Amino acid sequence: MKKSFIVSILSIVLLACTLPSFAQFTPEELAERPKWEEFLLNADIVGKRQMGGREAVTNPWVLTLELNGVTKQALWKNPEGQMKGYVEGWKYEIAAYLFDKYLGLNMVPPTVEKRFQGSRGSCQLWVDSWKSLRKIKEEKIKVPSIKIFNYNRDIYLQRAFDNLIANEDRHQNNYLFMEDWRMILIDHSRTFRTGKKWKTELLYTEKNKEGPMVMKELPRALFEKIKALSYDVIKGFVGEYLNDEEINAVLARKELIIKEIDRLIQENGEDQVLY
Repeated sequence: MKKSFIVSILSIVLLACTLPSFAQFTPEELAERPKWEEFLLNADIVGKRQMGGREAVTNPWVLTLELNGVTKQALWKNPEGQMKGYVEGWKYEIAAYLFDKYLGLNMVPPTVEKRFQGSRGSCQLWVDSWKSLRKIKEEKIKVPSIKIFNYNRDIYLQRAFDNLIANEDRHQNNYLFMEDWRMILIDHSRTFRTGKKWKTELLYTEKNKEGPMVMKELPRALFEKIKALSYDVIKGFVGEYLNDEEINAVLARKELIIKEIDRLIQENGEDQVLY
């Protein structure tokens, strides 16, 4: 067996071992993430169309990007401030992606800052998904029995993430699913809230108005990452995309998450909550 072949096999094994087992993008997709970040930053805009209506209240643009013979679509948006009763922010899209990377969640598509028509905005690589959760519900598609275990765990991951970033807009259109039922999360312009309620209670708990919606099971590695968050850590990876008030609100929610997980551990046992 050639030495180069052995090295290649070892590299693949090492990559698989270092990637979180709960990642939703495949190891191959994650390995290409820096390439797509660079693509989004440097690609030329060769096509554009604006979205609108009820399902696109921030009127984002679908851009066709081209670089070195590679063509991809991306979603660009630049909402900022009060819009139709909600505080919107394009910087939150980038901050959510940076949190996703830091936590090793790997459920949010590559997202960078990009100028378009003279304005700053977020630019997210378009995901060619199978169906949104809304379509799955409308078409009454059942989760295959072999996928239910992972599907439930993915929902708990989403709840932990949205609890941390205070996402008040996780509707069925921004859960995307691949054909193998991997879950991808998009649309984070209504996140990182700072009001009192966003620092004193979580979105997903047993008290949720829609019924108990808890973070029933979480990866131990994710929980440890959340516990390790501090002002300096967050500022280090998020940069200018969150201000001090927004960072401190994240830290308040971090403490609430720790308290909630500790409660679940006390009730159910650590081995039933963390894996």
